[in-house]
Amino acid sequence: MTTLDNITYDELKEGDAATFTRTLTSDELVLFAAVSGDVNPLHLDADFAAATLFKERIAHGMWSGSLISGALATVMPGPGTIYLEQSLAFKRPVRLGDTLSITLTVLRKEPRNRVVLGCEVRNQHGDQVVVGEAKVIAPTEKLSVPKPTLPAISIAS
Repeated sequence: MTTLDNITYDELKEGDAATFTRTLTSDELVLFAAVSGDVNPLHLDADFAAATLFKERIAHGMWSGSLISGALATVMPGPGTIYLEQSLAFKRPVRLGDTLSITLTVLRKEPRNRVVLGCEVRNQHGDQVVVGEAKVIAPTEKLSVPKPTLPAISIAS
């Protein structure tokens, strides 16, 4: 069984870094649209997207942002983290099939278990697609929890 282990406030040090990786599939793009309510045809309609400056469907910017949330929750600091703030700058589009690597870096520790982390998202070519900062409340107790098995989700039209 796979577990998710956290890094407590006391264990975190400035400069610590961790990475989380995910690939954008067509199904994930459609599921994100369904869950978020963002049904902009730029994300869902290949013909519409072909007539834009991107020439093809692209991911919602917040899909990349949601990966930062996933990294904070599962990698660093991990289980028990409370997400407080996020700044994001979208630098490049994310295309179907892109593999994104999210790197979190501890920038500073603040009172009351607050931690500010630099957030950088790069595609498989090393191009920066998103950059920002997150502020979290880091856990104070060490946790190791089973990684949940999520149900299979299918898309029907």
